[in-house]
Amino acid sequence: MATLQNKIALVTGASKGIGRATAAALAEAGAHVLVHYGRSVQEAESLVAEIQAKGGRANAISADLGTPAGALLLAERVRTVVGSQLDVLVLNAGISKSARMADYTVEDFDSLFATNVRGPFFLVQQLLPILSEGSSIVAISSAVAHTVVGKPGLENPSILAYASTKGALETLVKNWAAILGPSGIRVNAVAPGVIDTDMSNFTKTEAGREVALGMQALKRLGRPEDVADVVAFMASDRSRWITGATIPVDGGSKL
Repeated sequence: MATLQNKIALVTGASKGIGRATAAALAEAGAHVLVHYGRSVQEAESLVAEIQAKGGRANAISADLGTPAGALLLAERVRTVVGSQLDVLVLNAGISKSARMADYTVEDFDSLFATNVRGPFFLVQQLLPILSEGSSIVAISSAVAHTVVGKPGLENPSILAYASTKGALETLVKNWAAILGPSGIRVNAVAPGVIDTDMSNFTKTEAGREVALGMQALKRLGRPEDVADVVAFMASDRSRWITGATIPVDGGSKL
């Protein structure tokens, strides 16, 4: 098992889904985890209580990363809690939208890029002073950055704007890895496929479930823990010779 003893980790969007499972996995590996949330205060505090009940260390910390000042505010609050040490940064917070191409608005587009791309960009910028040699940044991307899902067509809903934010995030990952590599900081992405979370509403129907399973070599829906275990590995020293990579965690989707 990957060990993160004496490490401090921040997981954005950690109150639910993949973020919640990731925060729990990092805590189980020994890290002191900062559980970031936007609005879901009760869920974040319940996770902190669960971690502490198991003997782990955790704090809940809030900020709206979709606002222009969100990343700066979160960075300030992180430094207040941890001082000058941050070893692991998991960029998980994100939003999605499905719509016909004609129905997307400028507001939709800007909101998606604000949370999914601008937030991570400036959070890394603001937290760099407390990241050091041996630190690891893991961005949660998506399989849709590499493949088109659903049934393409002008009259069919799609997640093309969301997918483009994940493509942008992976471009940032490669550039961050090149820029920060000489400082000993690794940057990678993990790209989940269909994961059974609140965001994957279409998997709640039998038809949606069949579509998801039809894309995959492994015939079950992914679980948040499937992704969390890979993130924990990528955050640890056991992945010390990996940077600038995107790791698919998708059950063999679209092979």
